[in-house]
Formats: sequence, C-alpha cells, structure tokens
Amino acid sequence: MGHTGDRFHVTMDVHDHVVELCPVGEIDIATVAAFRAALWAAPARPVLRVDLSGVRLLSAAGVRALVATHLRVRARGGELVLVDPDPVVARVLRVTGLQRVLPVRRSDRSRELVTCAAA
Repeated sequence: MGHTGDRFHVTMDVHDHVVELCPVGEIDIATVAAFRAALWAAPARPVLRVDLSGVRLLSAAGVRALVATHLRVRARGGELVLVDPDPVVARVLRVTGLQRVLPVRRSDRSRELVTCAAA
C-alpha cells in the first residue's frame, strides 16, 4: 500500500506477526492525514513497526498521530515500535518524551526484510 504526494509517501509490508510502515518525507500538518491513514490502515498484528529512517521532519501533528496509534495498537494487545529515526526526528522523540513511551530501536540493516530506501 502506498500513499503518494510531492513531499511524502508511505509503503506498507505485511507479514504474519509484523506490519512495517515506511514513511518517507516530511510529516507535518500538510501530510499528517496521509500518515495517520496509513497507520490506521495497518492490519492487526502483534507488532506495528514504523521505520522512520526516511522521515526528515516530524511535527507535533505527527507526534499526536503516533500517540493515538500507540493507544489504538496497545488496546488490541499489540506494540508500536519506532525504528531508525533520523537524528532530527530522534531529537523530537526525546524532547517530547515519546521515546519513554514507545520503543525506539536501531535495526540491523543486514537482517531487514524491507527497507524504506528500497521502497
């Protein structure tokens, strides 16, 4: 599944136990609706991984979308995991305290099934 736009798009890869979303571009007030739609369109699996390596900007609207998705996924017994945030995005996660609420991990790219760069 992909959402396209001039500054933003999202790809989705569905596996048995994991859904991986790969947003690429800027997540701000102009693109957050597409980001939120992709997050909520993800089928229920134990883990929803959001690979943030392709995200250059994460605004407050994007943070709110992640928090709402975290609550939704947790309510159905799953886990939202953020992976490989860009340094600017990692700073937003630290400043907002979101990294204390959601797991933020670094991936081993040699073991990745899908990478955002390949999308």
